Amino acid sequence: MTVFLLRRLLQAVGVVLAMSLLVFLGVYAIGDPVEILISPEADQIERERAVKALGLDLPLWQQYLVFLGRALQGDLGRSFVFNEPALRLILQRMPATLELAFGATIVALLIGLPLGLYAGLRPKSALSQGIMAGSILGFSLPTFWVGLMLIMVFAVQLGWLPSTGRGETVEVLGMRWSFLTRDGLAHMAMPALNLALFKISLVIRLTRAGVRETMLMDYVKFARAKGLSPARVTFVHVFKNILIPVVTVVGLEFGGTIAFSVVTESVFAWPGMGKLIIDSINVLDRPVMVAYLMIIVLLFITINLVVDITYSVLDPRVRLEGKA
Repeated sequence: MTVFLLRRLLQAVGVVLAMSLLVFLGVYAIGDPVEILISPEADQIERERAVKALGLDLPLWQQYLVFLGRALQGDLGRSFVFNEPALRLILQRMPATLELAFGATIVALLIGLPLGLYAGLRPKSALSQGIMAGSILGFSLPTFWVGLMLIMVFAVQLGWLPSTGRGETVEVLGMRWSFLTRDGLAHMAMPALNLALFKISLVIRLTRAGVRETMLMDYVKFARAKGLSPARVTFVHVFKNILIPVVTVVGLEFGGTIAFSVVTESVFAWPGMGKLIIDSINVLDRPVMVAYLMIIVLLFITINLVVDITYSVLDPRVRLEGKA
């Protein structure tokens, strides 16, 4: 396990360095923030002073080296607009996005796993066919349209849930969290469900396919021949094995949920990182854009590492391959 972790960590360091170069060059080579941030009435001297203050007077390769040196010290630059550390701005918004992503993932697993398990065990029943037909909607319906429909039904017509905002929050470990309050959970219900719809459909289909494949395996037939109860066969011999692809896909989808929750956060006015990055793109606030993308890169690398470790726990064959 130690060799496995060391190899993964070395790979992660290489990926971070490569992505830092690509992200920096991609963001800094597009557009000119000076044209947006500096008044058109400013004279040439004022413009040159502003360009130097923003660090944009250096060649691009020197700007990257300066960025890399500061990044190694935990400084991802200062926002051109807010004149605050970009990392601090993102970390202030991160709890809102994280709890929304966690909520969507939990909803997807709580709904998708039982439905997919039932559809796999009884594939010919009318309910199973209805579940699979309904899962197609989760893939097909646009996120923004579903969000608007949820607001129209549950907030406007029924008045059960608040339509926008994050609601009441509680400070824990220096961060504000809304899922610890009843009002916060009420505000979180619709955006979390909106984010979870695609993942519910994905989990249903993955689980059903895994169950149908696993039920044909020899060890499942042997367990049945031994006279084990259907519940034991299902939850001990079948369910554990189908979790491997589900864990992989859900783990990667969790990172995607955080990175691409912009639409849901915009529809429900959820004050997360998605809203911040959209505002930063509009004004070409390069440090915030780079910091956001680098955090997303680190997040995906961490999730992949956790998924690999979970893989090795669920499937001993992974550990044996690592030793080989």
